[in-house]
Parts: sequence; C-alpha cells; structure tokens
Amino acid sequence: MDRFARLVSRVLHVPVAFVSLVEDDRQVLPGLVGLPEPWSGTRELPLSHSLCRYVVASGRPLVVPDTGADERFAIHPAVTDLGVVAYAGMPLTDAAGVVLGSLCAIDRQRRAWGAGELADLEDLAAACSAELCLRMLSAQSRSAQQVLETARAAAEHARSDAQRLEKEAQAGLDHAELLLRASEELAQTSGLEDVRRRLRDLFVGVGKPSYVGLLVAEKDELHRVPDPDIAHGVEREVLTLPADAAFPSTQALRERRTVFVADREAMVADYGTAAVDFFDRMGFVTVLCLPLWGSRALLGVLAICWDKRHEVGVPERATLTAASGYVAQAVERALYLDERISVARELQAAMLTDLPLTDHVGISALYQPAADDHMIGGDWYDAYHLPRGPASGVGPPALMITVGDITGHDMHAATIMGQVRSMLRQATLDHPPYSPATALTALDAACSALPMETSGTLVHARLDPVDDSPDWTLTCSNAGHPPPLLRTPDGHVTQLVEHDVLLHRSLGPFHRTEHQRPLPPGSTLLLYTDGLVERRGRDMDAAVAQLISLLARHGRRPLDELLRRISNRLADPAPEDDVVLLAVRTPAVAQP
Repeated sequence: MDRFARLVSRVLHVPVAFVSLVEDDRQVLPGLVGLPEPWSGTRELPLSHSLCRYVVASGRPLVVPDTGADERFAIHPAVTDLGVVAYAGMPLTDAAGVVLGSLCAIDRQRRAWGAGELADLEDLAAACSAELCLRMLSAQSRSAQQVLETARAAAEHARSDAQRLEKEAQAGLDHAELLLRASEELAQTSGLEDVRRRLRDLFVGVGKPSYVGLLVAEKDELHRVPDPDIAHGVEREVLTLPADAAFPSTQALRERRTVFVADREAMVADYGTAAVDFFDRMGFVTVLCLPLWGSRALLGVLAICWDKRHEVGVPERATLTAASGYVAQAVERALYLDERISVARELQAAMLTDLPLTDHVGISALYQPAADDHMIGGDWYDAYHLPRGPASGVGPPALMITVGDITGHDMHAATIMGQVRSMLRQATLDHPPYSPATALTALDAACSALPMETSGTLVHARLDPVDDSPDWTLTCSNAGHPPPLLRTPDGHVTQLVEHDVLLHRSLGPFHRTEHQRPLPPGSTLLLYTDGLVERRGRDMDAAVAQLISLLARHGRRPLDELLRRISNRLADPAPEDDVVLLAVRTPAVAQP
C-alpha cells in the first residue's frame, strides 16, 4: 500500500498521498507518504479530519482544486489542521463494487487537476482496488477451507476471479511502473541519441511492442532517430518521411492527433501501397502513433509497433499517452541542448583565428575538440602580425602568438574565451612596442574591473626579426600555462619554464613579467594546452617527456605533419578535454 502512495506522489508530483479505508469511527491509512506525525505513526485519522469519507458516501471521485474556495471545506479540520489545499480522491472498491475508501493525492497549494493526472490517479486506484481484492480473496480462501464441502465451488469461483483481478492489477502496476520509469529515466537524458537509447527498454512491460520508434519533425519532414547501438531494419530502410506521405506517423503529424492502426486490413483500407509494403516487410501488424507535444510546438511522433494484432484498451492508451508526454519533454530538452552545443561549437570555431599568411615564418595550428559533445572547451589560439613602427626596417613584420585555456567546458567558457581573446588583442595593439607582459598586465586590470568570471591560463609571445641577421628573438609572458617547448636546429628541446600566476579576476591586477630567448634560424616553438598531456590515469610528467622526445625526433618535419604526429601519439582518440597545438618555425639559413 505504501508503494501505491509513493506512485501517486511521483506520478502526480504531490507532497502527500495515501491509501485510505474508512471505518465507522476512524479512517485507516495502510499506505501513506508525506503525512506528518502523529498521523504517520498511528496510520489513522479521525473521521472529523477525513475528506475520503465523502468519496465513500457518494461512491464517486472527489476533486477539489482549492479547499479554501469551497464552502464545504473552507473550515474543515483537514484544511486547518493538516494543511490540505488541493485534493483528488478516487474510490477503492471490493469485488462487488462496494466503496471501501479512496486513493487520494493532496497538494499544499492550489492546483487545477488535469484530465491526464486524474486518469493516472484512476488507473492507480483500479490497480490498488485489485490488490485489496486479492488480499480479501486470499483471506476468504483460507477460511473457505474450514466451511462445508458445498462452499468449495464458490471458493473455486473466487479463485478464478482472483486470477482475473491479479491480471488486471498487474496490468495496472505495469502501467504505473512505466510512468514512473519514464519520469525517472527520461529526466536524465542529454541528447537525442540518449533519448533513443533509453526508449529501447522503456516499453517492454506494457503491451510488449516489437519496435518503438522516435521520429523528430523538421520543416516538412519526419526524421527517424536511429538506435545508436542496435541496427533495426526499420531504421536502415526509412530514415526520412515527407510530411505528406501516406503513413500513420505522418498522419499523426499532419492531423496533430493519435493514430491507431489495428491490423493489416485497416492499413490497406486507409493507407497507400508504400506504407502497406513497408509494414509487411517489417512484420508489423498493429501500430500506435502518438504526437509528441513540446511546450510551444509539435516536436515529432512516437511510433509503437506490434508484430501481432494487439488490442490497445483505454487504460493502456492512456498510459502510453502519458508516457509520450515524458518522451516529448526529453526530446524538447535534447533538441535544446543539441542546438546549444552546435551554437557553442560554431562560436568556438569562429573564434579560432585564421593563421596569418607569411613568407618568412612557418606557422601551423591544430584544434581537437573533446569527444563528449557537451564538453565545450575554452581552449584557443591566436596569431597576427604587428604593425610596423616608424623605426622598423624593411625586414619581415613581428608576429604575436597566443595559446590559452579558459576554465570550464560550456557555452559560458566559450564566451569568456572570445572576450579574453579580443581584449588581449586590444591590450596588445594599444601598447606599442607591443610587450606581451604589458598586454597581460592590462588584461589583468580589465578583468579585475569588469564583471567577468575570468579564470584560466595562457602564453602570450612576440617573435621579432633581428636586423641584419637571420636570427629572431622570442619575448614571452606566461600566465600559469604549460611551458612552451623550443627546439633548436641541433635537435635540442628546452622547456621555457618561466611563468607568473594564472589569470583570475580575484587575484587582482598583477604586474606581469616577460623573458627573451634567441631563436636561431630553423628553430621550432611549440605551444599547447593541458588537454594534450593531462589525463586521468596518466602521469603528466611522463607525458611531457614523451612530447619533448617527439618534438626532438620529428622537429624537422613540415609543421602540419609534426602536429598530426604529436596529436596521434599523445592525444586520446576520445579526449576528455579540448586540445590546442600551435607551432612556429623561424626560416632556416639557405645552404650554399
């Protein structure tokens, strides 16, 4: 009985529910949830506090949206002492139809009970009544063994009734369990594939369909969402249907209603040969198509198919319709999340700079997103030529490069990344002669003053050609980022370990430092984010050592090939974090 009370509480989303049996002088509560002491301990209420006795007296459901607005109950002790504001109670009967009590749902705030909610409560009450009858019949069976031989025929009849009631009760419990599982399973979905995966096992207890399909509406078409793990013949053959196609699913979409096809004869009578041939090939006989309503529009159709003729009664159809509501909520949430992920990926891709064209310095970048689509990262790179100063010679222009990683893996991180990237560019160009440390100091000051939740690491560096020399100079400022690697033409690799604190608005303005390194002709500078070397279960120092070895061994290769080799060897095929690699190579001296 407590289980029925819990089912009512979960399915109807109410804080209080109980199974009530009304006696001459009291109301017994064999099943309850949410009722405070002392009532929950004694499991009974005085009749003065009972609204369920009105259900017993009338033999009909009692539905009260607001007891305070109802003259019958405004000063009723159930309202004043128990805090009952909204009440819905369905009769509980024995095998002869005598009303024994009620299965009730109680809310502590005003509530307009929906038709679907009342239908669910009625189904649960039917199942609860059947369970009560089974208990009564069981007691009668035990006592029937002590009566005269002439009563054995009646006992056999009672046993037959018990089997029938047990079957009905099991069906009612199956329906209630489906709704409970749907509310729990589909509340945790994260995308359309996840919704489709969970649908696979959701409907196994109700009607035992041979196939449950999810079709999503887009413009004038229905697109079937394939099972990501199991290949179905249906999903291999027909993935897209025009909205005007003569199929039950498209009819449900066009007419915005439930469509039921009882058998092949009905299919032949109401649909074209394409639909009949398709369902024959798939082995489907009975089909139920339920529209999936979102909060603002029709999202698609849930198609439930049986390979044998199946009678879908009113309770089962009501249960499947209620379950389709949970499916629709999950689909709407999945479409929203998928759209946000797509927008975030596009936003992030748009913010990854097109590398500048140069005949002097070689430059290449590689970006590898996280395997989990929801892990939208804040990893980024930037590269651009600096304006020539009045005293600049005729040599190549200086080059500014940046690699950074904003904390977080969501749309917010991608947005902050874009802001920081733009602000750092502005800070650099506003402070000639374009000191990396000066630009980072200005960025710190701006982030401390503005209402931005900025946190992350980055390396900001400038490459300058040396006048009348093939050499270049690297000026670098590091805000808590993994150390860049510098490979000289002799194959030696050095970690540029000098760094300051990470970028974080709570640290306040910080005077950044910078360090210079000569870059002999043919030197290769590699910047990267921590997703390349940091992974659960792997030693980070060992990963950095492997990266140094790869750069030393393959550093002479073309930069695109070098980055691919490093990524293939170090990055996980399904990385948990985004990975950015940026390589710059100074021109080598031409050999005579």
